[in-house]
Amino acid sequence: MAAQTGLSPALMSRSDVPVFPAVPLSAEAAPFTPLGTDGWKLGSPSDAEKQFTRCATKLRALRADSGQLREGLNLLFDQLLSENYNKTFDPSINIRPEEVCSLLKHVSCLVPLSQEHLVIKLCQVMHHLLNQLKVIMDERTLDILVKYTTNALKVCSTWTHSDILLALSTIVYGNGPQCHQHLSDLLREDGVLLLYSSPSQSNMELRRVALNCMANICLRIPGQPPLDDQYRTVSFSVFQKTLQSPKPPATDELFYCMVIQAALKGLQCCLSGGKWKFGGGEELGSVLALLKRFMFQGAPGVNVEWPAVLYPAPLPQYESLPASKPAEMPKPSEGPKDAAVSGKASGNKKRRPRGKGKKTNTEGGRGDDGEEDDREAVSALQRGGGREGGRADAEPFKSSAVSLYPSWKKNSSDSEFSDPEGSAQSKLRLYHARVRQGALHCLLAVVKSIEKRTLYGFWSSFIPDSPIGGPPPLTLLTIILKDPSPKVRACALQVLSAMLDGSRQFLAVAEDTASPRTSYTPLSFSLATAVRELHRALSLALLAETSPQTLTQVIKCLAYLVANAPYHRLRPGLLSPLWKQMRPYVRHRDANVRVSVLTLYGALVTTQAPLPEVQLLLRQPEGSSSTGLFTPQDSALSWRQRDGVSSPSRTTLSQRGSCSHSPRVPHTPGEEDSAPPWLLQLCVSLVTQPREDQSESDGAGTGGGVVLEPSPVRLEALQVMSHLVRGYYSLAQTCLFEIGQVSARCLRETDPSIQLHGAKLLEELGTGIIQQYRAENNVPESSRVPVSQVVQFWSDVLSGPLNGALQNEQHPTLQTSACETLSSILPQAFAQLPDKTQLMCITVLLGLTYSDNYLVKTAAVRALGVYILFPCLREDVMFVADTANTILAALDDRSPNVRAKAAWSLGNLTDTLIVNMESVGVDFQEELSDMLLLKMLQSATRASDDKDRVKSNAVRALGNLLHFLRQSQLTRSAFQRPLEEAVRALVKTVQSEATMKVRWNACCALGNAFRNPSLPLDSAPWSSDAFSALCHVVTSCKNFKVRIKSAAALAVPAHRCCYGDTKRFSCVWRSLATALENSEDTNDFLEYRYSASLRHTLSQALLHLLSLSQSQDMPAIGALLNGEEGIGIKGHLIKYVRAEEGSGGGGEGAQGEKDAVGDSFTPQQRIGGLQQTLIRLKGLTSEGEGQGEEEIGKEVVVNFLEDILKTCEEP
Repeated sequence: MAAQTGLSPALMSRSDVPVFPAVPLSAEAAPFTPLGTDGWKLGSPSDAEKQFTRCATKLRALRADSGQLREGLNLLFDQLLSENYNKTFDPSINIRPEEVCSLLKHVSCLVPLSQEHLVIKLCQVMHHLLNQLKVIMDERTLDILVKYTTNALKVCSTWTHSDILLALSTIVYGNGPQCHQHLSDLLREDGVLLLYSSPSQSNMELRRVALNCMANICLRIPGQPPLDDQYRTVSFSVFQKTLQSPKPPATDELFYCMVIQAALKGLQCCLSGGKWKFGGGEELGSVLALLKRFMFQGAPGVNVEWPAVLYPAPLPQYESLPASKPAEMPKPSEGPKDAAVSGKASGNKKRRPRGKGKKTNTEGGRGDDGEEDDREAVSALQRGGGREGGRADAEPFKSSAVSLYPSWKKNSSDSEFSDPEGSAQSKLRLYHARVRQGALHCLLAVVKSIEKRTLYGFWSSFIPDSPIGGPPPLTLLTIILKDPSPKVRACALQVLSAMLDGSRQFLAVAEDTASPRTSYTPLSFSLATAVRELHRALSLALLAETSPQTLTQVIKCLAYLVANAPYHRLRPGLLSPLWKQMRPYVRHRDANVRVSVLTLYGALVTTQAPLPEVQLLLRQPEGSSSTGLFTPQDSALSWRQRDGVSSPSRTTLSQRGSCSHSPRVPHTPGEEDSAPPWLLQLCVSLVTQPREDQSESDGAGTGGGVVLEPSPVRLEALQVMSHLVRGYYSLAQTCLFEIGQVSARCLRETDPSIQLHGAKLLEELGTGIIQQYRAENNVPESSRVPVSQVVQFWSDVLSGPLNGALQNEQHPTLQTSACETLSSILPQAFAQLPDKTQLMCITVLLGLTYSDNYLVKTAAVRALGVYILFPCLREDVMFVADTANTILAALDDRSPNVRAKAAWSLGNLTDTLIVNMESVGVDFQEELSDMLLLKMLQSATRASDDKDRVKSNAVRALGNLLHFLRQSQLTRSAFQRPLEEAVRALVKTVQSEATMKVRWNACCALGNAFRNPSLPLDSAPWSSDAFSALCHVVTSCKNFKVRIKSAAALAVPAHRCCYGDTKRFSCVWRSLATALENSEDTNDFLEYRYSASLRHTLSQALLHLLSLSQSQDMPAIGALLNGEEGIGIKGHLIKYVRAEEGSGGGGEGAQGEKDAVGDSFTPQQRIGGLQQTLIRLKGLTSEGEGQGEEEIGKEVVVNFLEDILKTCEEP
């Protein structure tokens, strides 16, 4: 065959080329099928693998006393260095790490440190093998190789140290913590690494390799412990000094860039290698100033006197371009000079191994940050700087456009450089770009390692906070808009995204709806300006960006901005241009861009929903928002529109027959002519419709079938639909059944992620309906989805694929989501579902509470806690009993999540008991088993000693149960001890150091228990402890909401005998009066919003006690009212009776008033109640020994009330 094809036998003798049998050409011959990568080698070792095995065998055979040792080592080392072991080049290479470690250990014993040429070659072999094969060394090999290279640095001449350090940096890559016994020598004051990395070191190559070695020592591999702090601190100081030191004179710019790049890499490794705390003083500001300086390294036209430190309030004169000083242009004559001296600064020419195949550089991984093959970037820079020519039209800073776009941005035909000069300039620009990229990576590490509140002080140094005017500041936006390297722009966008992420609380202050003050610029206006500048700059970047990867970062950055900015406090108009600008990108060829666009749309419909501006955008007709839009990417965007055929995004709900014309969905007035939101149509099409075309990034189709969008695009579209339903349900409800069909289709698919998002979408639909029917939301009945349609919707869902998801034990997360979907059924609709459907839901949930997966069990128990509140189920004693037994079993589960949801469900169940007791009466109480109630009481008592998230609902259940128990049950001996334990558990919780929510619920629970007239509050031994705990809390708790609840609980007993003897009654009165007097004493400003509500509740409680008081209580009350305290109490009670601050405080603080007797009374009713109290007190008669004191006290109280009435009756 060789003769037939004209190939020489020598070429055909290679072992890796298969010999094909001769096949005559004919029409009947089988079609040619190329062999895959696996089929080509057929399991045979590669040439590199054979060469390594051959050399390793010969090296192991060598002995130190061999006469031909030096020649043999030289030859074998050269052969090892000549091969390319990179798996990217040849995936079939399979050399085990153990073989490499064994070989290097053996060879290190053969090469004496006196043979310096052999030492260099051995170090090159170490670097070559470890770097290309990505070998993870065992501790023994690591120790031997580190010891060998460190000894070589001590013994060998200086000219060998560059190669030795390169090998050492490869060995210690990510192994810093394992080398701690050697680090004391390497990183001590006179250690070799500190010596060579010092700014005073004249050999730039040695300095660069030493810095790189220190960086690799600081590098932390995920899962490994961080480097010891003392070594990180020493290394950090070295890297910082390197960046602060000026470029040495007569130093080649390329070598200086490589040194700076190594220092930046080391700084990043220090910051990312574990928790890092910046020292006191100006260390953080100094680092940020350095990074900002190197962010603009080599940027054309930037000639700024950089500050040494950035302060939280930076000085603007250091941050802008000087208007009078022209930009210094690179001299053409410097190009060949730099190229000529390149490589001479170190005095040691870098050696490259001879290889059979094309070498791929991997030194950036472990050792040297060597040059990567960036010919495309260089050629792009030569052609025009890597950005579009139309870029100048979109420049925000026109005054500096010339200085920031120098002559090297011209086309190659206009360049003043010759070819060698242009190549040198391109290489220098490439190295400058790497420095800028490294600085941005470091800045990203800083942003992630410091607290957000610390970072906010430096925002103005990196994000402009003033309108356009004057010289433009140098910020991240400058890089995003003007840097010629797409990688650098992408890094700047990542930093900006990290700064914006989680900044909602900081940006919440922003506001520009009012006109700004002229005397000073408030922080709110500065932040609002910053938000507007970010919108403007990122929109320009979106128009000009050509790199799909960087374009994705631009859109993601916009999503972070939208998710955190307070648009309800800003002037409208920021979101509309962005909404319209994004629409063409949903048809971009790159799938990652499409995913990021959907992420941004998800942020738009999530932020402060519902926003009026977004609501208007969603209501706009389909074609109106894209009129007149043009972007440079139009040629790449229109993959969905070919030959005038509409894209799937435009043949959606409205063309299939708008859901507004569905016979099953009647509409509110004015909705008949409105189409579904365009965004909803787009998402439905992306999820359900096949692609018309297939982009390169989407991969190949599957077997010639219907090819849908890539999974990430479909998942993000489902997410957007969920956000849209959650935030703008009134717009999405017209397509209720269609969205339900999309969810059902997703549940029928085999991809668990698609199924999960389909179930989540169903849950959002159900939750949206429930929100409409909640009374506090005040949604008109005409705007709600009719109950009949809700019933039909859930009938379709429950007869569809949701059942399969509920029973899918292979995917517990899907089961969990399906359980949550069942819990989102509208109670009114559940009552109208067929009995078998209701029974199916209940049976499935009861069964899933016994699942082995805690997520499924948690969701099922929570769903039962929702169902127990349904009016159609709560009076069913059998269902209540079954649910109670299931919840009690879950309360003993080992998972705290399950126990927390079980406690919440038990609280709901006991709420149901109270409702049934009030609506059904004794019949329901008698039907419920006493033993079940006893078990519930005991389980809730045990749960009150659990974690806080369990305890908060356990005490709620205890209060309800103590309220629910009947006289016949309380007198039974079986209930006596559990009853006392339950009350003492509440008292303990009230007095504990638990979270305020837990103590607040415990106070509510005691007040709830006091409502049971059968409880022996006057005689029980635990009664005194309960009142004492509440009296202590009402006067001393720092949290006003807890005080409110304790005061409300003290006002609950309806009879004087419930308060016990005179001593306890006077203690309660004195505690309430003291609390009223100190109702404004707090060190926490946030508590002041509840102070009015606290005074209201305390005043009501005091008047309630006066209405129940007897003659024996008058001396104590009169003594308190007769002093100075009485004057203050009188003023508060007058305000209460007049309702001057009756509902003050609002929010959750006002919630405390709802438990107070007479809370909803008008001022006239309160005056009437006070008059009745006065009449009753005047009619009291004194008996016994203290008759005189009682009469005096009664007189004081009567006069006190008459003064209040007189004041309140005055106009």
